[in-house]
Amino acid sequence: MTGGLRRLLLARRGGRSWHWTDVASYAYLALGVLLMFGPVLWLALSSFKTPAALLEFPPSLLPMAQSEVPVPGYPQPLPLFRVTMEDGSVRELAQVRRVGIIAQMVDPAAPGQTIRVPADRRTPVRHMALAVQNYTDPLTQFDFLRFLRNSLVVTVVATIITLLINSMAAYALSVYEFRGKKLAMLGVIGTLMIPITIILAPVYLVVTKLGFVDSLWAVILPGAATPTGVFLLRQYMLTIPRDLIEAARMDKASEWRIYARIVMPLSMPALAVLAIFSVMWRWNEFLWPLAVLTKTEVHTLPIALNAFQGELQTQWHYLLAMTVVTLLPVALVFAFLQRFITSGIANTGMK
Repeated sequence: MTGGLRRLLLARRGGRSWHWTDVASYAYLALGVLLMFGPVLWLALSSFKTPAALLEFPPSLLPMAQSEVPVPGYPQPLPLFRVTMEDGSVRELAQVRRVGIIAQMVDPAAPGQTIRVPADRRTPVRHMALAVQNYTDPLTQFDFLRFLRNSLVVTVVATIITLLINSMAAYALSVYEFRGKKLAMLGVIGTLMIPITIILAPVYLVVTKLGFVDSLWAVILPGAATPTGVFLLRQYMLTIPRDLIEAARMDKASEWRIYARIVMPLSMPALAVLAIFSVMWRWNEFLWPLAVLTKTEVHTLPIALNAFQGELQTQWHYLLAMTVVTLLPVALVFAFLQRFITSGIANTGMK
């Protein structure tokens, strides 16, 4: 594996010497990797920073914290600084207090004498420290596991229903011939251009009449049938040879058996793409759950994350840590189904 990675990283065009196109290609790929994964890496590293470290300027990439030392005679550990003395020597001193531009410091090894130094001559002594409590506190104090469970239920159930309903509609629009088929397809394509903000009020009235407000079904059911899913699956099912379906009918297979045993297995790449889209839509959905879920016990993760953002203060350390947690399930689903994405999108016209 190491040899294969080395050959991949050192691969060159043609001969043994480097060509300028090799350098340009690697520079382009490195820039792409940096643009794609740089923000994610910054988010993951920042999620382990303390609130004070997040407010530092200039910011640091790694989660750093100021070192503290216990000093005899002081109840709390004191922050440690590297101080340039008047004679040019450098000492590590602990700061007792700061008054204006003067800092009162002591030597941790001999704390009996207080040393007054200008504040601009001291530099904090820092070390790498992971603020793991950014992850543990929300999971224990804010009942984040309940919000995580709600999001999982909504995402899994909604994705299953979406795949089922959309595949049935796509099967009918791709296999059967009936009057009004083109008009129905035009209606599906037309609804692709209608944003959810326009239909928010009427859908809310329907959900209220059905008594689904403050229930997870209010988030699951309204978006179960999506025009994007119907269009994507219909385009893929058009590529399935009709001879297979006609042969199954000649063998007395029912339409349900043809749909379940022939069409659905052959449509796996498109179903995988729609599953990824559905998971991302439902997992990151914010506006609609915010409108229909008013009770805290039924909140999903995006709404719970919004709770860390107050009017006057934002708890960035908790917000960043829980954002990383919310990214993990989507990343796992994408990694598991990514081999279907290229073939699925290429054969469905979603380019």
